[in-house]
Amino acid sequence: MKDILLYIITVMIWGSTWLAIEFQLGDVNEVVSLYLRFALAAICMWIYVLIKKLPMRYSLKEHGFFILLAICNFGANYLFLYWAQNSLNSAMASIAFSLLLVFNIINTRLFFGKPIAKRIYFGAALGLMGIVSLFWQDLAHFDLENVVISGLILALLGTLIASFGNMISVRNSNRQIGVLQGNAWGMLYSALLLFIYIQLTGLSVWITANWQYWASLVYLAIFGTVIAFASYFSLLKRIGPERASYIIVLFPLVAVMLSTYFEGFVWQNNTFIGFLLVLLGNAIVLTPFDKLRTWLVPSPVNS
Repeated sequence: MKDILLYIITVMIWGSTWLAIEFQLGDVNEVVSLYLRFALAAICMWIYVLIKKLPMRYSLKEHGFFILLAICNFGANYLFLYWAQNSLNSAMASIAFSLLLVFNIINTRLFFGKPIAKRIYFGAALGLMGIVSLFWQDLAHFDLENVVISGLILALLGTLIASFGNMISVRNSNRQIGVLQGNAWGMLYSALLLFIYIQLTGLSVWITANWQYWASLVYLAIFGTVIAFASYFSLLKRIGPERASYIIVLFPLVAVMLSTYFEGFVWQNNTFIGFLLVLLGNAIVLTPFDKLRTWLVPSPVNS
């Protein structure tokens, strides 16, 4: 029951953060919004690790990787995704981001030499076909000045950068650096780097915004960043990365349902087909063929 509860919490929170991001866009610069988000998240994370008395001292080399983690996992990736959602609704952005699973597998091969199973090529092809189907009306008349196409490119770039961040996190874990400690340092460095950028560019952090902006900011920082990551990492420890990774397949379902209700996301034939192809492709990527065979073909019963 605890595993199921952790799954539900993580899927529901990460599935809903895409809609929450919509309330961050508009009057407030995206860099400022990200700074406020990760500054609040860093404070929460550091309070937690200090209460737990986790070891937080690391070498200068490790701090260099914490900075890279900040840029890829808690900075540039989110900035590209925020920019993307200026042109895409939350449903489309979340589905594009689900290709993180494919990027992770490819980068794991490139950086750590892990072989790629044949099923992954098939699943990745289905996922790409799904993206093409989702954006077919715009891709059929390809134009870089088309805001939807530019939004898709930004979303995919943000997803790729996030995958690089995941590889840095794997590297840190391989060197026995705790995930919570790494994320605490990463979020702190992210907030510091964003603050430096704000100061250099003259952006103001003193902003006036409606209550929806501040409510979504708190939700993204505390629930979307601190609680969801804690739940996800608990799942990683309890059931392993393969089963926990199915969250990437499930959270777009939540995002699409919320977008349909709150944003008036319109279902068309190409969006329905594309959505199913992306989900199916990700499921195939995660499921070994021998396991899939046992699900589809029942074992013979001895008479």
